[in-house]
Amino acid sequence: MRDEYDFTEAKRNPYAKKLKKQITINIDTETVDYFKSMAASTGIPYQTLINLYLTDCATNKRQPAISWN
Repeated sequence: MRDEYDFTEAKRNPYAKKLKKQITINIDTETVDYFKSMAASTGIPYQTLINLYLTDCATNKRQPAISWN
């Protein structure tokens, strides 16, 4: 290992802004099962599918249709 390194031509990580934050969230069993079945058919991990769906909702500023009837 070198004593010193030259970082004058180093570039910033272009993915640094896209880092993920781990959280704890309660999701209905049926909802998790739905995404797991989609994961099985698409080959994409279910947590990635949930993240993609939520990202799409946030990007398109979707509002939930809530009815208290």
